[in-house]
Amino acid sequence: MLCFASMDAATKLITLHYGVAQILLVRYVVFLVFAMALARRSRTGLARSWKSRRPWLQGARAVLAVAENGTFVIAFRYLPLADTHAVAASSPLIVVALSAPLLGERVGLDRWAAVVAGFLGVLVILRPGFGAMDPWLLLPLAGAAQWGLYQIFLRLCSRSDSNETTLLWSAGVGVVLAAVFGVPQWIPPDASAWALLLLIALLGTLGHVALTVALAVAEAAAIQPYSYTLLLWVSTLGVLLFGAVPDLWTIVGGAVVVASGLFAWWRERLATRRIGTLP
Repeated sequence: MLCFASMDAATKLITLHYGVAQILLVRYVVFLVFAMALARRSRTGLARSWKSRRPWLQGARAVLAVAENGTFVIAFRYLPLADTHAVAASSPLIVVALSAPLLGERVGLDRWAAVVAGFLGVLVILRPGFGAMDPWLLLPLAGAAQWGLYQIFLRLCSRSDSNETTLLWSAGVGVVLAAVFGVPQWIPPDASAWALLLLIALLGTLGHVALTVALAVAEAAAIQPYSYTLLLWVSTLGVLLFGAVPDLWTIVGGAVVVASGLFAWWRERLATRRIGTLP
């Protein structure tokens, strides 16, 4: 989460001067180089690591990741980091909601109540109908939905494919899609821009690898509390780098979203422990 927060801050610095697809293209090229090096050192080798048992699912997941990344890059251009991630913090609740029908995980009534409360917190941030709603806040809401669904797909892929296969598909599809839109609008970066672009790519790669490994060894709902540290990191970086202090409504709404998510996680942990004590 710290890698993702730092990547987002660097992205906000550069997004006013370079196109979304160009930023993503550099990120995914570096990601692909890393994924290929990792696959080459694996027991299956690079060529065999490209083979997926569920190629359509892998492809859909990778396309969804590109769309989600692009959505948030655009959001960073027009919104403060804290506001963007206060809304995006609803993604763990989306994972909880989707883990029942798509992953077959049990979600109790109390966790459904937490999901509802969390989205009420999102409404506090958006403030629809009160004349203060920023329509750009709908972007991180859409990105949160994409991110939640992406994590579900990632969990499904981990059941049949190796981490190396998942990483290769993420990087390969990302390079192709970003190149289609990024090459025609390419603006030659200067030295400082190249440094930022490469830093963004490195941070994104490290964060993605960590998330892929985490979801391969733990249930999707179990690792969600760690996602909320992202809001703390981006708020701190937003104040330090951009002087953007969140307003009261963003703080209150974000607190409701985080509290709801943590409650859902706590109830899930209690349910797991009870099941574990059964003979």
